Amino acid sequence: MAKIFFNAQCSKEFKMESPSRFPLDFHRRLPGYQPTPLLSLPQVAKQVGVDQVLLKNEAGRFGLPAFKILGASWAVFQALRERLELAVQDLVSLEDIGRFVGAKHSLRISCATDGNHGRAVARVARILGIPARVHVPAGTTEQRMEAIELERAVVVMGGTYDESLKRAANDGASGALLIQDTGWDGYEKIPKWTVEGYSTMFWEVEDELERRVGVKHIPTHVFVQIGVGSLAAASVRHFRRKELFEHPVLIGVEPEGSDCVLESVKAGRIVQLPGAQHSIMAGLNCGTPSSVSFPELQKGIDCFLAVDDERAKEAVRLLAEVNVVSGETGAAGLAGLIELCSQAHIDSREALDLDRDSRVLLISTEGITDQEVYDEIIGKK
Repeated sequence: MAKIFFNAQCSKEFKMESPSRFPLDFHRRLPGYQPTPLLSLPQVAKQVGVDQVLLKNEAGRFGLPAFKILGASWAVFQALRERLELAVQDLVSLEDIGRFVGAKHSLRISCATDGNHGRAVARVARILGIPARVHVPAGTTEQRMEAIELERAVVVMGGTYDESLKRAANDGASGALLIQDTGWDGYEKIPKWTVEGYSTMFWEVEDELERRVGVKHIPTHVFVQIGVGSLAAASVRHFRRKELFEHPVLIGVEPEGSDCVLESVKAGRIVQLPGAQHSIMAGLNCGTPSSVSFPELQKGIDCFLAVDDERAKEAVRLLAEVNVVSGETGAAGLAGLIELCSQAHIDSREALDLDRDSRVLLISTEGITDQEVYDEIIGKK
């Protein structure tokens, strides 16, 4: 049975400063930039009983199967500018920094990942010509590790995600540039930049909806995946900004057993889940929330929902039926929507005003990251 937690600490009065559009301008200068598709899924809307389901499909962002390069590229850009004391006006792209680094400096990059973040960091390091080491937890599939290695990074496997994070942090203490999407005491600036980088996705959504409708058009409900919380924090910053008269209902979705943010918000403080996390939603197998994101999630997410792997598989199959290829983590938002629209949650749905007039935004954060797993889920085997 799914877990639902209504966040009493969240209020309509909570507002944030508008996120900058600078990251969007930066990403537009990267080679191969184009906005990812915003799809309308009327068949899915009819099945779950809402007016509209929109899905931001991140399966092809810069030729990678996930959105993570948005945060990784902006964080690396900002971190190198700061470390090398470079003026903003002298640089317009990663390539500019790469030429500067290659000529005068010896740098290396390190990170920990469940897959997509590490591949994105490795891609940015490759663009810059900088060596990268990526730490992954035990059980990471061969296909995910091979994809990172194809970006010319060294992959080190072992332990849980949190243990991988400790190894990456040790690299940082030894002089490597640590590019992580989760924060802790004393390591907060780069995770903040990572969250800023994800703002590009939400500006693209809003700009596209305004282009279609002719006026500013905000969804009534947003379902967003939560791992350590960086993407969800970006959604809070965007949809809780001061100039919006009304914000959509924000619903954070986690896997059962990896619901570290739900449990932390319940406890009123950051807690670490015991042991390892083993959900099929591999990109969300995190045991500790980011200290950078947690305060914003605590105040800005209306409801937290933990779903099981079977719901994720159901969501993958439903998207495949409407010709959307999404991995298990990518389909987690839809898994949450399916769960809430089931007969077991009529009261919760009413409390969230999720009904036949609702316009729902989902984010497919990844495409296929493991072909064998995907084929098994959709029944190709």
